[in-house]
Amino acid sequence: MSGRVALEGLEFHAFHGVYPHERESGNWFEVDIAVDTDFGIAAEHDDLAGTVNYETLFRIVKEEMDKPSKLLETVADKIVNDVLKALPAAKVVELKISKLNPPIGGKCRRASIIITKKR
Repeated sequence: MSGRVALEGLEFHAFHGVYPHERESGNWFEVDIAVDTDFGIAAEHDDLAGTVNYETLFRIVKEEMDKPSKLLETVADKIVNDVLKALPAAKVVELKISKLNPPIGGKCRRASIIITKKR
């Protein structure tokens, strides 16, 4: 049974950005992550070992969000690679990172990047 484990609307205050003031004062970010997996064995045996543990997924995202980077693309690449490395049951990882109220010189609710990586 294939399916998807997802965490949506994770919020972090982090220090990502190209400009020095972004790395000094930080900004709010929202992260959505989804992992395609086969959780038939987990469902059949009621056992976490056969699926993707969303606590582990959260820890991986949080660890990377805590490390300042200039580009969200860099953060996203590290997260998806870490997920694929740490979670053998993960077949596909889809990640969206949004910077809320980005400093672009005008009104913008969020600037986002979305990446998908397959095993």
